[in-house]
Amino acid sequence: MPDFPPVPLTLEGSSVLHQFFRFDWKSWRGCAEAERKKIAAESTAALKNLERSGLDAPVRTALYSQLGHKGDLILVHFRDSLEALHQVELDLAQTALYGFLTPVHSYVSVIELGLYESTRKTYEAAAAKGFAQHSPEWNAEIAASLARASTAMAPRLYPAIPESKYLCFYPMDRKRGEQVNWYTVPFAERQRMMHEHGLIGRRYGDQVRQIISGSIGMDDWEWGVDLFADDPVVFKKLIYEMRFDEVSAVYALFGQFFIGLRLPVEKLPGWLNGKL
Repeated sequence: MPDFPPVPLTLEGSSVLHQFFRFDWKSWRGCAEAERKKIAAESTAALKNLERSGLDAPVRTALYSQLGHKGDLILVHFRDSLEALHQVELDLAQTALYGFLTPVHSYVSVIELGLYESTRKTYEAAAAKGFAQHSPEWNAEIAASLARASTAMAPRLYPAIPESKYLCFYPMDRKRGEQVNWYTVPFAERQRMMHEHGLIGRRYGDQVRQIISGSIGMDDWEWGVDLFADDPVVFKKLIYEMRFDEVSAVYALFGQFFIGLRLPVEKLPGWLNGKL
């Protein structure tokens, strides 16, 4: 597609915030037992309010006990806007528990579905109607196509946070170096590689739920990847196999990996006493 725009079309959905905290265990143990119980109860209630908008509503905030030295707690939030995410931050800051939390990392992004498979067809349909690229008619044709796709893909664009036992989160980029640069590869070639890459993920579809969020212009990396599964070993198997795929082996850069164990909000008081 040398005459078409090189940028693949995308669909955007929920805004996403990952928060990573270190917990001040020394200060916590220094509090009187009655004070600890009060803070635990208040914090549990506050997090329950953030977790769902109603009793039967989907999960939109999830809490994880983080493994390793990078932190102690992970909070993942799905909301309809960045404003709503920021309100979550402010609400958490008002809790007494927040005084024991030190933010060590965060990540802001928006759920994204890449349309490599359908972008060419959309561009070709607009061109076949005689619309000049980026003309009002062209833009209207593209917008109408994206609107139809957004409606069809709404469950994937605005999902509930899966209730799986384990979370793996990592950010990633596509290489932009002097020798290898993803953004100079012709569209058709990128489309082929992404198709082959996606086939690997689909083979693991019954074991792991993958949610991709775009973060270009929002955070330090280009995408954030969330993997949810009940068996953490599947994270290693999936990511290892994908490393042999061309799009990862040649063009991928990975950030830090974060692993968390789902911590139901009602079990937070037990966690604060050293029990899962």
